[in-house]
Amino acid sequence: MYYPRMILFDYGHTLLAEPRFDPLKGNQALLQYALVNKHGLTAEAVTNFSQKLFAEMGAVRKLGWEIHEHIFQRLLFDSLEIDLSISLQEAEKVFWDAAAPGARMPGTEEMLAQLDDWGIRSGVISNISFSGKALAQRIHHLLPGNSFEFILASSEYGVRKPSPLLFEVALKKAGLTPNEVWYCGDSVQADVEGAANTGIFPVWYEDETMENPWRGQNAGLAPSCDHLHIHRWTELTDTLERLKNQKGAG
Repeated sequence: MYYPRMILFDYGHTLLAEPRFDPLKGNQALLQYALVNKHGLTAEAVTNFSQKLFAEMGAVRKLGWEIHEHIFQRLLFDSLEIDLSISLQEAEKVFWDAAAPGARMPGTEEMLAQLDDWGIRSGVISNISFSGKALAQRIHHLLPGNSFEFILASSEYGVRKPSPLLFEVALKKAGLTPNEVWYCGDSVQADVEGAANTGIFPVWYEDETMENPWRGQNAGLAPSCDHLHIHRWTELTDTLERLKNQKGAG
């Protein structure tokens, strides 16, 4: 285990939480901006259709490809013959804020502040259909003191972790080699093994205090690679402090 120059983070249930994602609330908020609703569809009807549509498109995501939220919204509302008075960027934010406002994972701010104090650089790589702009706005709003050098959303690249491509893009943006970087995330396959397969040291962050609708994604799985397994951010900073002291003693 080496002392990193940079640590990259996953978004969902790593930096920030979305304990309850409620698409009905999102569509209720969006329909307030409907200029045209040709068939008089309710938020429930829109949600049922969108869930079916997303499930069909989800097959592509399982193959490692990503869907951009703006493309999904355009297909959804044009199919239903609904016109909104706001842009797709604005509609995305209205929907996401209503469906899942977001919350900080315990101790995230303190952990990021400690990394800053030690001069450890940071960034974000997220598997997410929401746009990179919307993701960055949310992270900067809920973690205003962050020093992230970049925030990468899979929606902007068309591929999802564990593909090495997103990790490789991050390394190029950072100007670092894999053995100078750590990656923290909650998914065994996408985050831990994905990072390891790129040569980046992975940290499996498995918080057990916040409700997590995706916790089942790791059922029966254990990383097949060397990694650090933590349940709270103080375990990360304690490990880093030990490595820092060992490095100084050496």
